[in-house]
Amino acid sequence: MKELDPQSKARLLTAIRDVPDFPKPGIVFKDITTLLNDAEAFGLLMDHLAERYRDAKLSYIAGIESRGFIFGAALAAKLGVGFVPIRKKGKLPAATIAEKYALEYGFDEVEIHIDAFRGQKGANVLLIDDLIATGGTAEAAIKLIQDAGGTCVEACFIIDLAFLKGREKITPLAPVYAVLEID
Repeated sequence: MKELDPQSKARLLTAIRDVPDFPKPGIVFKDITTLLNDAEAFGLLMDHLAERYRDAKLSYIAGIESRGFIFGAALAAKLGVGFVPIRKKGKLPAATIAEKYALEYGFDEVEIHIDAFRGQKGANVLLIDDLIATGGTAEAAIKLIQDAGGTCVEACFIIDLAFLKGREKITPLAPVYAVLEID
């Protein structure tokens, strides 16, 4: 599958704003809202992802709350496949499957509808989110896809914060593609 060329990567990086000391001192937050409101950069990204996954025989795209919804829904529309939200506990209205994951201090939980793939066993699912850091949320999301009867064919992230090594946590569960890597 196709990867983005260096010139296009540089263009996308310039569209992402760094916000120092958010959400706490010492953190440099990668703000993708400036990528989203840059029509040219967002179009470049979505065209690239559509080209990469056009022949992947996807049944669904699953996006992790909340920024994964933006990229996932847009890509699902471009590819003509369904979109499935993976949400924080208590946000989905029907019967769900839940998966806990570790945080620095404690745990959190994400959920997917039991019937997310409409009873299609082995549905080919692309997982997408804006960023991978430590990999806990993505790991839980891949397990949810599997528990709901799907096959996670790849986990796609717009940004990989490579220094946090989250990719290593999820590579045993699914192949990983990051459009941009930040060391």
